[in-house]
Amino acid sequence: MSKATNENYIIRIKSYIDQFDSEGNTKEEDRDHIELMTRGNLVKKGESFYITYKETQTIGFEGCTTTIKIAEDGSRVALLRFGRTNSQLLIERERRNLCHYETEVGSLTLGVTGDGIDCNLTEKGGSAVFSYLLDADDARLVSRNTLEMTVQHVN
Repeated sequence: MSKATNENYIIRIKSYIDQFDSEGNTKEEDRDHIELMTRGNLVKKGESFYITYKETQTIGFEGCTTTIKIAEDGSRVALLRFGRTNSQLLIERERRNLCHYETEVGSLTLGVTGDGIDCNLTEKGGSAVFSYLLDADDARLVSRNTLEMTVQHVN
């Protein structure tokens, strides 16, 4: 087990959000795209990698810390945000989980179904890609979210 105590990694995240319409269709022109680059930590504990970074005003969660826990075998991802707003999304391949998600205007319960997880991380860095479907309380599909991450060690 290695332990990083400083922000010795550059973390790049590309997030794509495809919104579903009322008929369950998506349109390429409706795709939202966010890119984030920040410093953070990468630690391997047991069979999982933990990527941790502080949120900024860019995506509206300033004052929060996000940890992304990725199973080395790609079976599950946990997105954990703590601070002014707390959220916990559990993404497992082809399994729906009910998850708590807080925003500045209130909290909600979302259904989260893993749509694909690919982990190519080592203790020195690497990449991971995962996607998941979000549904509302009535199980109506809301969006497909895809995150592409690269983690690079810096001195």
